[in-house]
Amino acid sequence: MSKTIYFDNAATTAVRDEVFAAMTPYLRESYGNPSSLYKIARDAKNAIEKAREQVAAAIGALPSEVFFTGSGTEAVNWALIGGAFANKSKGNHIITSSIEHHAVLHSCKYLEKHGFEVTYLPVDKFGIISVDELERAIRPETILISIMYANNEIGTIQPIAEIGAIAKARGIIFHTDAVQAIGNLPVDVKADNVDLLALSAHKLHGPKGVGALYIRSGVNVLAFIHGGAQERGRRAGTENVASIVGLGEASTLAKAEMDEKIRKMRKLRDKIIVTILERVPNAQLNGHPEKRLPGNASISFDFVEGESILLMLDMKGIAASSGSACTSGALNPSHVLMALGLPHEKAHGSLRISVGRYNTEEDADTLIEAIVPIVEKLRAMSPLC
Repeated sequence: MSKTIYFDNAATTAVRDEVFAAMTPYLRESYGNPSSLYKIARDAKNAIEKAREQVAAAIGALPSEVFFTGSGTEAVNWALIGGAFANKSKGNHIITSSIEHHAVLHSCKYLEKHGFEVTYLPVDKFGIISVDELERAIRPETILISIMYANNEIGTIQPIAEIGAIAKARGIIFHTDAVQAIGNLPVDVKADNVDLLALSAHKLHGPKGVGALYIRSGVNVLAFIHGGAQERGRRAGTENVASIVGLGEASTLAKAEMDEKIRKMRKLRDKIIVTILERVPNAQLNGHPEKRLPGNASISFDFVEGESILLMLDMKGIAASSGSACTSGALNPSHVLMALGLPHEKAHGSLRISVGRYNTEEDADTLIEAIVPIVEKLRAMSPLC
């Protein structure tokens, strides 16, 4: 069976051999419950604390500010819902953007049903919020701002440091969904004045089913899961030790290799974008041409359906995406692309190519050589042409 050429690294990534090797002992030998007292339990507990230090080092935090979760989505829910209810006595207004991941948007809709008011900031044609509009949206009762670090569909990077400075000056809690950023961009929570940050292991060559929430020391957030005393009493449940170890190891490797990875991914990404736009007429790049994730290439093709391109690429052994993996079964066009001002037909004709550490120049060439005739064939059958 031929190997899949994988260009959907924004959806998930392959677990690295080094990460898998680090995890294995906590499934086979040191499998004790970290809350117990005997040696294999103490070994597991120590491994968790080492991973906490590794994650903290990757984002510029203190180990005591890192709390492990079951996913990035859980971390986002905890940050928004726990942060909002913990600070409700100070106000009930939240600010976010119109292009957030559904983990943020659905959490905000939940909060609206419980008495909170949410302002959804628009974005420009590149997917960037206006810092001036953000400042104008702040009210005396604003308690939380949540703006993603980088968008999962179009790759656009937001002005996080500027937003953090505004939030700090106004005494407002600032959360960022950094699931796409960690492992792909250098992140420093202190320099950016971030109070809450969500991340996920499987986006940086760690295992699925584990994430983390950074909670700046002194920030008030309610406990998310009630039960035992795990995670210092704020997130109960026996810890997923092996996966936490995997997240720690993946964080360390990602930080150590950041510069090299960014350079390589940008080179392949730019080749893909430039060549496709040169060879395929009536195609456009979605998102900012420069302020974007190093591996993200989001392109819309006129007169075709993105899903049809995906199916034909899959027949050639190439995996890509038409947007977020979380909404791949939806018939509605991407809320992100619609927020950029794209008409329905352009939004439906989108393709997200996300380059990863294992992609090669040959992979990029194969992808390009496949896409060009696929779009030509689909347009030949399209009644819109």
